[in-house]
Amino acid sequence: MNRDNHYEAAFEAFLRARGVAVVPVVEARRSYLDDEDAKSPDFLVIGPDDARLVVDVKGRKFPGGAADRPRKVWEHWATRSDVTDLARWAARLGPGFRGVLAFVYQVLPTVALPDDTLDLFAHAGRSYLARGVAVEDYAGHMRPRSPRWGTVDIPTDTFRQLVKPFTAFLEAPEESVV
Repeated sequence: MNRDNHYEAAFEAFLRARGVAVVPVVEARRSYLDDEDAKSPDFLVIGPDDARLVVDVKGRKFPGGAADRPRKVWEHWATRSDVTDLARWAARLGPGFRGVLAFVYQVLPTVALPDDTLDLFAHAGRSYLARGVAVEDYAGHMRPRSPRWGTVDIPTDTFRQLVKPFTAFLEAPEESVV
């Protein structure tokens, strides 16, 4: 976690307000996973119903783009290492841990969302919306966005199908039927 990143600070406050166990991961140094370096997750989260999450926060503005030409698109790109390293951390931490990409949108004042929008919250005078996508779902649909920058994304229609209010990930994990 980067304490100077307002998206991550807002997300931590969002989780704490829900009584969730939160461990912010300090990114001052590169982490190592087994013998290879790996991008650190931003948070380890234990939900009230024993959900175990490894979370990487992707902060975005909505609408994005320039002030004179706003783009009303819910940006959902990531870097390839965001996705692959998050999946590696979840697997390494053991059974029950899930990797989640948390898309934390700063909703600009020009946008009015209904007050009852799930996971819409205020922090430090700004409005935010917390959404999540399971990293294994994202990885299964990702495609290159910019090979030069190592970014990936998923088709917008697929994102709409996979994205959930973040609190949905805090619920008890579904039991597998044998």
